[in-house]
Amino acid sequence: MAMKFDPFQELDRMTQALRGEGTLRGMPMDLYRQGDQYILAADLPGIDPGSIDIDVDGQLLTIRAQRTLQNTDGVKWLTRERESGSFLRQLNLGQGIDTEKISAQYENGVLSVIIPVVERAKPRKIAVQTSSESTAIRGETAAEGKDDAREAVQA
Repeated sequence: MAMKFDPFQELDRMTQALRGEGTLRGMPMDLYRQGDQYILAADLPGIDPGSIDIDVDGQLLTIRAQRTLQNTDGVKWLTRERESGSFLRQLNLGQGIDTEKISAQYENGVLSVIIPVVERAKPRKIAVQTSSESTAIRGETAAEGKDDAREAVQA
């Protein structure tokens, strides 16, 4: 099998690994909002599900994972592009997140983290009253109060 070797691509890969940029390349993710929750989908193919560690400290969500390659003693590599080692991503969740109800699922090489929004942070409608409605409500309340006072005096 003939393989094309590009020394500049290999140099770029090594430079990224030295700078610590390989972790981003090794765990690409999508983050979007769907209804009352955020969904984070991170690609982690070949990861042992037991090595995935997710924790929340305050408003900081941390995802750690480990990929180990099979025993390769006596193997002559033609190319080796799959990264092995530890992967780490951290996200600042901000306010309005229900950190107690965060859940995760790993399926087909994709880690899905469901991040729900707290009830008080959900969008809601505010009813707008006009001054005539306020006057009508205050007038009804005042009339009811007078009737209540008359009944109390008569009793």
